[in-house]
Amino acid sequence: MLRAKDFRRQAWEKKTGKWGLLAAITLIYSLIFGACGGLCVFYVGEILLLIVSGPLTLGYTVIGLNVMRSKEVTVEKLFCGFKQFTRSFVLYITNALLIAAWTLLLVIPGIIKTFSYAMSYQILHDNPEMSANEARKKSMELMKGNKWRLFCLQFSFIGWVLLSILTLGILTFWVMPYQQAAVSAFYISLLPEQPAQTESAEEQSAEPYEQPAESSQE
Repeated sequence: MLRAKDFRRQAWEKKTGKWGLLAAITLIYSLIFGACGGLCVFYVGEILLLIVSGPLTLGYTVIGLNVMRSKEVTVEKLFCGFKQFTRSFVLYITNALLIAAWTLLLVIPGIIKTFSYAMSYQILHDNPEMSANEARKKSMELMKGNKWRLFCLQFSFIGWVLLSILTLGILTFWVMPYQQAAVSAFYISLLPEQPAQTESAEEQSAEPYEQPAESSQE
C-alpha cells in the first residue's frame, strides 16, 4: 500500500518543469480570495467569497489532477470551474454547511466529515453527469477506511508549512500546488480503474466513476 512519501514523490516528479507556472497560478488563486475578503463594505466580500469559492476550488483541483495525469496546465484551467458553476457552488455550500453542523456537535466529527468529503471535487470533475450531492456521497464511499491515510499525507507537509511561515508565506505558493498534486495522486490511487482523462466536464468524454453501491449517511 502506498504511503504519504510515495504520493509526495509522485507529485514532486510530475511537477518537474512546472514549479514556476504552478506558483503563479497559486498566487492568482490566493490574490482572488484575498481581494474578495478585503471588500468589507456591506458584506460584499463575504458574498463574493461565497460565489467564487466553489468554482475556484474545483479549478484548483483540476490543476492538481492535470499535473498528475500529465495533461495541460494553464492559468485558464484555474477558472474552468465557472463552466460548472451550479454544481461547484452547490457542492461548496452543502459541504460547508454539513461540516459546520457536525462541528457544532463536536470538533472531531467535523474533522472526520472534512476528510470524508475530501474527494468531492475530484469526483465532480471526473463525472460530469453527477450532481453535487452524488459527488459528495461517492467521496464518502471512496474515503471509507482511507481517512486516516489522507490525514497522514496532509500532516506529512507540516515541515513545508513551517518553512512557509519562516519565509513569511512566500514558500506557500510552491507548497500549495505540491500538496494539491499529492492529494490528486492519492485520489487516483483509490480509483478501481483509471477513468478516461478529460480536459473539462463539458467535453463529456470522461467515464463515470463507478463503485459498488453502498448505503451512506450524512
